[in-house]
Amino acid sequence: MRKKILITGASAGLGEQMARDFAARGRDLALCARRLDRLEALRDELLAAHPGLTVAVRQLDVTDHAQVFAVFQAFRADLGGLDRVIVNAGGGKGRPVGTGGFAENLASARTNFVAALAQCEAAVEIFRDQRHGHLVMISSMSAMRGLPRGMTTYAATKAGVAALAEGIRADLLGTAIKVTTVYPGYIVSEANPAARPKPLMVSTERGVRAMVRAIERERPKAQVPAWPWVPLGLLMRHAPLRAVARFS
Repeated sequence: MRKKILITGASAGLGEQMARDFAARGRDLALCARRLDRLEALRDELLAAHPGLTVAVRQLDVTDHAQVFAVFQAFRADLGGLDRVIVNAGGGKGRPVGTGGFAENLASARTNFVAALAQCEAAVEIFRDQRHGHLVMISSMSAMRGLPRGMTTYAATKAGVAALAEGIRADLLGTAIKVTTVYPGYIVSEANPAARPKPLMVSTERGVRAMVRAIERERPKAQVPAWPWVPLGLLMRHAPLRAVARFS
């Protein structure tokens, strides 16, 4: 059992709900995000509900790469090791390429890909030293194809982190370090608020429950919730680009 779990981007949305679900399973947690007040409130909530747990919180902006390494090592000391690191922090802002939105697209690429690389480096460095661990990359169903409009850069970054995770997995085959890539579909979160529903969108609780089950299985890849995103993933990969663009 992976007892000691680090989650980035844990102050809201999917990361916050994953913390609740893993706490309910009796796991000790290391939670980080930019909003320390939100993390402290979450820690108090979790300890009130599960008083036997250890819940450590630290402020972290994942685009500060030196801080990523420092915070991960500090959490390792706090919990006496790390069994699982979930690379979850990210953002969904973007503009169509060539329409004057380069600054927004660059920020998205830095947050979703470059910062994810820093998190993977910090996590796997710890796992190599421990000789065990489980790296979890939160990608997106948007990674299946190139997407239009404001999703172009975001989809590219999520495809990039999926390829990054697969490369790390290939490098660690035959070791006690496992790598899982999770591809969530439409789940209510700050990036996908319930006030702007999309077809097939599920609640945060239902979506994260499926994510946590998939993470616990430690398989290489998981599209969640499995229905309808496993068959839709096949469709997205093979359908004509015009059809994919219309659906997105």
